[in-house]
Amino acid sequence: MKGLIINNAYNKSITLLNQSIRLKEEFDKLDVDVEIKRNDFFPAIIAAGKLQSTINDFDFCVYLDKDKYVSKMLEKTGLRVFNKSSAMEICDDKMETHIALANHNIPMPKTIPGLLCYNKEEPIQDATIDRAESLLSYPIIVKESYGSLGSGVFKADTQKELARLMEELKCRPHLFQEYISESFGKDIRVIVIGNKAFACMLRQSRGDFRSNAELRGDAYACELPLEYKNLCEKVSKILDLDYCGIDILIGKDNKPIVCEVNSNAYWGKIEKVTGKNVAQAYAKHIIDCVQVNV
Repeated sequence: MKGLIINNAYNKSITLLNQSIRLKEEFDKLDVDVEIKRNDFFPAIIAAGKLQSTINDFDFCVYLDKDKYVSKMLEKTGLRVFNKSSAMEICDDKMETHIALANHNIPMPKTIPGLLCYNKEEPIQDATIDRAESLLSYPIIVKESYGSLGSGVFKADTQKELARLMEELKCRPHLFQEYISESFGKDIRVIVIGNKAFACMLRQSRGDFRSNAELRGDAYACELPLEYKNLCEKVSKILDLDYCGIDILIGKDNKPIVCEVNSNAYWGKIEKVTGKNVAQAYAKHIIDCVQVNV
């Protein structure tokens, strides 16, 4: 069996490189030959009206990029890609994630989509601001639809701040959400592999309303309540994910609320604080899936 790990061509962060290296280490232990490549070698092309692979000796691909076009093309050549391109595309867009989970009895913050503007000179109307205020009370969470590690997430405490953020983000996909005050600066990150909750950690900020460990927050191993476990596994199944990190807000009476789902969630921090071998578990899941389909 031979596998391919694809990273973004221009992201050289240590965290991303660690993801690939750890996964390759575990595949090596399982006698699976894996190559790590930057996503700049055009593994699939369209020629003479047909989609063609430029690589033919791989049994699977672990796709750690967010370029949906390459992922879709690889799948169309018959290569098994982890995660599936459809699941990755939904998770990459925060608004699409909430739409996909709607009507499945999944607790989420009240959410409304931002209005996409194609003319930066066109001002936000007062009626639009008034309508958002009538649907969501302050503070209001404002998020860019694309982004990770806490970037592109803001909190509007007043009408003036909301208007400024609306104006600033109007030409980019974004959304507005109910603020869950009980979960200020904290959440639970749950790693789910093969639709089974595998590891979790409590993330706590040092004063920021966002909990991301990458924003100088702290992380601790924690017990995962059964209600949280069942919710995360259900979310993973709905989105058809092989692997993901689900961020759960802690609501009133400690009820879980789904905040975001990351199809390529980093596992360096959670391996460190929990002692659980996420890379190994993911590698074994991938091998099992590929062997079943051989």
